Amino acid sequence: MAKAKHLTIDDAKTLALQGLSFLASDAERLSRFLTLTGIDPSALRGWDADPGLQGAVLEHLLADESLLLVFAAEIGVPPEQIAPAYQRLSGTCGATFD
Repeated sequence: MAKAKHLTIDDAKTLALQGLSFLASDAERLSRFLTLTGIDPSALRGWDADPGLQGAVLEHLLADESLLLVFAAEIGVPPEQIAPAYQRLSGTCGATFD
């Protein structure tokens, strides 16, 4: 069994950025994300400095299992890696993944 790798904040931010890119690649997905979260598109300019925004992307993906599965398959990661990344961005310590 492989030893669990500690999920760094950079790992979590990378997954969140991949999530945003995934959402932005489809106008309907992006529109739904912005509508459901209430995030103004102009807020996306502050992406790097806003872990809350980064976490919102992952939280949105986690809230829709079919969307989560498509995203995870597209970027080639197990869907189980998304929740620890969200927890890391939201301040929960000790998140790990295989």
